[in-house]
Amino acid sequence: MSAQSKTRRITAPEIRARKGGEPVVCLTAYDAPMARLLDPHCDLLLVGDSVGMVVHGLDSTIGVTLEMMILHGQAVMRGAKRALVAVDMPFGSYERSPQQAFDNAARIMSETGCQAIKIESGTYAAETIDFMAQRSIPVIGHIGLRPQAALAEGGFKAKGRTDVERQRVIDEAAATADAGAFAIVIEGVAEDLAREITQTVSVPTIGIGASAACDGQILVTPDMLGVFEWTPKFVKRYDNMAERTDAAVALYAQEVRNRSFPAGEQVYNLVRKDG
Repeated sequence: MSAQSKTRRITAPEIRARKGGEPVVCLTAYDAPMARLLDPHCDLLLVGDSVGMVVHGLDSTIGVTLEMMILHGQAVMRGAKRALVAVDMPFGSYERSPQQAFDNAARIMSETGCQAIKIESGTYAAETIDFMAQRSIPVIGHIGLRPQAALAEGGFKAKGRTDVERQRVIDEAAATADAGAFAIVIEGVAEDLAREITQTVSVPTIGIGASAACDGQILVTPDMLGVFEWTPKFVKRYDNMAERTDAAVALYAQEVRNRSFPAGEQVYNLVRKDG
């Protein structure tokens, strides 16, 4: 029996079946240790292209490559044994044609072992989603505020504020669901719009900055843990990891400078005792 088969992993059909039922718990993951910590609590872990900003220090997700996503996907799969793991397809890896999207999605899945991929899905992406879904690629869509489109749209701005924009987000949701996505991430829309979409589409909606009206929620894990000084307004900070890490490192540095960590004889005695 393989290591992966010892614990039964949540599947795409099981996530889809949660529509209107128990909320889907999701967070982002980028490495094995964090994936291991998140796995018992989450139904779905997303290896988001947000890795470019929160791990690699990029200004946007545009510079994220397919190789980066595969590398981080492999790491997350080593840490997570229960949650469904989905990997974002980065900018430029799926927009040219359905065949390009399938080829790159198949590469991601075969090289990482993940269970699904996610693409930012304007209405233009419906054909691509259908092409992949028909060929056994489980797809999660992403509508509303789409980070990969931020440069074209003038920044990270909430969507659906005007009647025209609201209808565009509704159309994106319908096209994504009808094309065969098994779940849809809705980002940066007002509660009434998120509720309307959730009540309309047949697949679970997963909100990020889209209120509790969705069928599930996702946050960028370093944001909710308080790793950065600034986080989006819609993010609840469940911890202040930056302050606690700073205090711990400061204590370590002080002990090193005072030659009090650890005393040489203490280390020698520990090594002799253990060995």
